[in-house]
Amino acid sequence: MYLMPSSDKKPALLPVSKARQRILDALEPTSSTTIPLSQALGRFLADDIPAKLTLPPHDVSAMDGYAVRAADVATCPAELIRVGESAAGHPWPGHLESGQAVRIFTGAYVPDGADTIVIQENVDAAQEADNTPITVHQGAAKGRFIRPAGLDISAGDIALAKGTYLSARSIGLATAAGATSATVSVPPRIGILSTGDELVAAGKTPGPGQIISSNAAFLTAFVKSYGAEAVDLGIIKDRPGAVFDAVTAAENLQLVVTTGGASVGSHDHIASDLAAGALDFWKIAMRPGKPLIWGKIGDTPLLGLPGNPVSTAVCALVFLAPAICKLGGGTPQHYVFSAPLTTDMPENDQRQDYIRATLTTNANGQTQIRPAPRQDSSMMATLAHANAFIVRPPFDPPKAAGDRVDVLPMPRLF
Repeated sequence: MYLMPSSDKKPALLPVSKARQRILDALEPTSSTTIPLSQALGRFLADDIPAKLTLPPHDVSAMDGYAVRAADVATCPAELIRVGESAAGHPWPGHLESGQAVRIFTGAYVPDGADTIVIQENVDAAQEADNTPITVHQGAAKGRFIRPAGLDISAGDIALAKGTYLSARSIGLATAAGATSATVSVPPRIGILSTGDELVAAGKTPGPGQIISSNAAFLTAFVKSYGAEAVDLGIIKDRPGAVFDAVTAAENLQLVVTTGGASVGSHDHIASDLAAGALDFWKIAMRPGKPLIWGKIGDTPLLGLPGNPVSTAVCALVFLAPAICKLGGGTPQHYVFSAPLTTDMPENDQRQDYIRATLTTNANGQTQIRPAPRQDSSMMATLAHANAFIVRPPFDPPKAAGDRVDVLPMPRLF
């Protein structure tokens, strides 16, 4: 049952980094399950995958040419006798003696007795036949163009460590190393709850004063793009206790994300609903996204996002994405690089600013960043057409065109 909080004391603003860390510290990974590697794309490993095989399993050639003894080609030109051929899947079974050469192709086993590869461009061969002479015009040092056994990985090594995100390339490595299955974290179930008397579901025609619940559509797609399961908790009205009641009625959720109702207006009730449970913090030193809320209702963590669409999106990228990663068993990462500005920017105020921008290439082929001319947090079109955020710390001094600024790229499916 919902109870009104006895205090209206409001927490102080938190820096973005501290707010993110407090969210992550409160979350634990989901349980694990073992599934075929063919079904594991986008999941996080809950246990190491050891290599069952050595890659490559034998010394192999990195080039087309001739396997020889380095001592035989230390002085050139040198005449050798071709005694066989080694191709991928068809190794030459003999032992190479002094004065001999084996025709070899990329990926083929290096014959026993050979210790270097002479590339075919440095060899004249009268004919492609065994027991015929070849002339080497330029030798090769011992070990040249040979990929030693275990160059990639050795049997018993950890091919992929616990917490690894299973991308297409990591699945390729695990498969080549002999794995057929993986123990992965179960995708977290994320409840999405929209608040607001003005909201109508997608597909309905808004009436006077109403808008479509686009934030729910965005968050559903966002959660799915990060490998989690999105659970639609619907739209609730702006009344005290509505969030509390909706969350306590939900089952088997690792996190609830709300949108709207996070500000200080008389129709915003999320902070007071959490105060009846466990309110960790409310409001952070960030723009857009200041009214961010973090806490619990019962045993369910709740992340309250602002209602403005851009604020919702920025907070999802900065806070929800790492939260899903932590719940899914991964190690959250926050990749930021720098790029030069295309235009001047004024001094920043006391909040960390996330400015919609576009990475472009100038006439010299150099990457640069162009901020959108308008940054109102209700403008979804500006967000949809951008591909990065300029991240400005509090009290960042004025910037001139050409100055480098921090850039947070937007993921492909963001």
